Formats: sequence, C-alpha cells, structure tokens
Amino acid sequence: MLPPSRTSPSTPAFAPTSAPLTPARDITHAHFQAGDDVVVLKGVASGELWGDAVRVVAPSWHTPTDEDGWRLRNAAGGTQTYITAHPRYLVHLTRRCPDCLIYLRAMEDLLLPKYAKHKDALIDCGWYTTTALGQLIHVADVRDGR
Repeated sequence: MLPPSRTSPSTPAFAPTSAPLTPARDITHAHFQAGDDVVVLKGVASGELWGDAVRVVAPSWHTPTDEDGWRLRNAAGGTQTYITAHPRYLVHLTRRCPDCLIYLRAMEDLLLPKYAKHKDALIDCGWYTTTALGQLIHVADVRDGR
C-alpha cells in the first residue's frame, strides 16, 4: 500500500485515471478518530497501491465539499505538512476495519491489472489536488469557484 523501500523515481509518472469508487464511497466523519494513521491512495508503485501516509489530528470543516472532514498531518513535512481532507479519501493503516479493507480491495481490483505492465514505475493517477487553503480535494469533488 505504501511505496516500496527501494528508491523510486523522484517524480511519479502522471497517468490520469478515473476514480469511480472514491466519489461514491460512503464513509462518515465518525469512521476516523484523532490519532488514526491513514493513507490517501494516489496510484500504483511496483504492483501495489501507493499513497501518502498521514495522521488524523483534529476535526476540520472540508470547505470544497461543505462536509465534516479531518485535519491531517504528514510527519515527513514537505510543502503541505497539514491538510484537510474528506473522510472518503482516507483508508486506515493502523487498524483493519471492514469498510477500509473492502475499499482497498476494490481499488486493487480496479488499478493493479491496469498498470501490471508498469512494474517499476510510480504512477500518480491524478485524483487529488490541494487548494490554496490546504484542502485536499478529489477531482470529482471540484465545484465552480472553489
């Protein structure tokens, strides 16, 4: 689920792919708690799903969707140490909950066969962007003026 320990290319290959599962995912704010380690799936690396591992730190309004979201902290820092995200973008790393496992399996079934021939590539499917307000937004959730 996370990038392999070997050194991957510094810039992932960008391969815009539709994400029909994430926008329709029915996960409520209450599914996650402060302190949970989660991943935001972004693509495929070496035959596994790849994403950003972050920690849930506090409730936060997710402006792009006008729904309850979570403030997330990336321990590695970078350009965005803290972002706010909608719960449907998140998958548990620290506990094996059925909802996250079902979603994870569905994403594997959708993506892994599609990129099977790109075994050594780091593929960013282009589902997310971060707004100027530090809001992580899925491309399917983008609305005019936000």
